[in-house]
Amino acid sequence: MNEIKILRLPHANDLQLPQYATDGSAGMDLCAAIENDLIVNPNETILVPTGFIIELPQGLEAQIRPRSGLAIKNSVSLMNAPGTIDSDYRGEIKVILTNFGKEKFVIHRGDRIAQMIIAKYERILWNESNELNETKRADGGFGHTGK
Repeated sequence: MNEIKILRLPHANDLQLPQYATDGSAGMDLCAAIENDLIVNPNETILVPTGFIIELPQGLEAQIRPRSGLAIKNSVSLMNAPGTIDSDYRGEIKVILTNFGKEKFVIHRGDRIAQMIIAKYERILWNESNELNETKRADGGFGHTGK
């Protein structure tokens, strides 16, 4: 298991750090580090602080993803899912939360608003070519193989 440095910001001293809910969880829950309740009106997008900064080693990224419970119960999700936190970013992790529903949604201090997954990535070099290998699929896409 990798260890990653995390810095808790003063406005989150009483909140839990991102953590896995169960032994089988892939994502860690992120909590809202807000002073007062936030109301997210229908079709509104807000930026919600989480109260921490991380130091990811090169080759790892943090992916910020929606929580399924918020999506199905409240039509609240992320505008940019998944959001990517790069290894050289040293600012507070914030969540771009959108209310896609018809009712206002209230966020309270400490509410679990998203989840974070740490994943490996590879950097590549382009090898520009005049031709590519043929495949059976070729350029078919967007449902061309059936319903």
